[in-house]
Amino acid sequence: MNGVEIRLKTDDELRTMLLDLKKEAFNLRFQRASGQLENTARMRAVRRDVARIKTVVAERRHAQGAAAGSDG
Repeated sequence: MNGVEIRLKTDDELRTMLLDLKKEAFNLRFQRASGQLENTARMRAVRRDVARIKTVVAERRHAQGAAAGSDG
């Protein structure tokens, strides 16, 4: 998933995606520990998707704070 696709999502959709990705990362860690992980590249992709979502959420939060701060 790229940044453009993430920016088109609503805050609720991003929260849901973040929760799903964190669950997937947890499961991948268990698979790696037990030697069952076949696609090791997926771990990296999940970590990067989590970071992308967190970045977009932080940018939106920052933009809301800046907009609220300029009203006063």
